[in-house]
Amino acid sequence: MVIKVFLASSSGSTAIKKKQQDVVAFLEALKVDYAQLDIACNEENRMWMRQNVPEEKKPSNGIPLPPQIFNEESYCGDYETFFDAKEDNSVFSFLGLAPPPGSKEVPEEDRNGDAHEEQEEAAEGAEEDEVAEPEGNEATEGDEEAEETGHAEEDEEQEEDDLQSEDEEELRQLEVDQLLSSDFIWMVFHFPSLHPFVSRSDIP
Repeated sequence: MVIKVFLASSSGSTAIKKKQQDVVAFLEALKVDYAQLDIACNEENRMWMRQNVPEEKKPSNGIPLPPQIFNEESYCGDYETFFDAKEDNSVFSFLGLAPPPGSKEVPEEDRNGDAHEEQEEAAEGAEEDEVAEPEGNEATEGDEEAEETGHAEEDEEQEEDDLQSEDEEELRQLEVDQLLSSDFIWMVFHFPSLHPFVSRSDIP
């Protein structure tokens, strides 16, 4: 595959000349096979470049400026995207080429593999978080035990209140029994007017 670099040899723009020189110099440093296609002296090259740059990559006036880079018929990008790829150390991927042996650039497949590994690690981290959730369940069980203990204490308090009521009832009955003791009966028997609610017939 041949990398095609469309440039303008007679451009009056200093910025365009510098960008073209940067692209060519970097491709030569990487020992990438490429072909320079001049759009200033060849109308066919100029028309082919304009027709094959994607519409979304063209400027607002619809006329793409050099340098424009292609891999055979496939569009790679302009100087800005080439510069970004150079900064990211991914020029070979930008050009659609496999990195040569010893290159620092990581192949796209390996980058995808690293991304897949990161996804797997994230999934494992999520599973670990799910495993840690039973601690919350233990806290809930502790709350339930505390609630049951509270109910038990309430039941004990209720039983104590019931026992206290029974004691009070027994005490009142004891007082009644004491009132019906022999001395009280003797007084009622001899002085019935002192207790109109008790008659002699009620005395055993």
